[in-house]
Amino acid sequence: MTVADYKMVGEVGFAAWRTSCESEEGFRWQAISEAARSGFFAYPTEAKGDVVVAELARRLVGWGAREGDRDCISDVWVDPAHQGNGIGSALVRHFLNQIAEEGYAVARIHTRATNVGAIRLYERLGFSVVWRGTEFNAALKIPLEKVHLERRLDQPG
Repeated sequence: MTVADYKMVGEVGFAAWRTSCESEEGFRWQAISEAARSGFFAYPTEAKGDVVVAELARRLVGWGAREGDRDCISDVWVDPAHQGNGIGSALVRHFLNQIAEEGYAVARIHTRATNVGAIRLYERLGFSVVWRGTEFNAALKIPLEKVHLERRLDQPG
């Protein structure tokens, strides 16, 4: 990822986040929305893990990351105008290959329990929900209902 991509990473991430939670009352609060926006635009300068961008016609249309635990995909964000075109799948598969090459038997990913589109994508790629509960989101300063999903890397998907 280049410095020129930083602004687009923020724009794509925030647009995808807003689309994924637009029907949820709490996310319409100005303070939460602004905290999310700030986080997405600051992310590229603060990232400590692997960040991969997806481009179409030289335009950034999605990105993903592995922050923290090496067996976990921390982020997958696709421009709402390009969702449903395989970009999210390609990003997840890229990270699954990396995780498998590093010798892990299981890959993990987490998302909001209400993000049904993401959950559907992950399940299509062989992930299964292994936990559902509430976690405090430090960036947004609110509790969120989350799901943790896992996929064995010795299975097709």
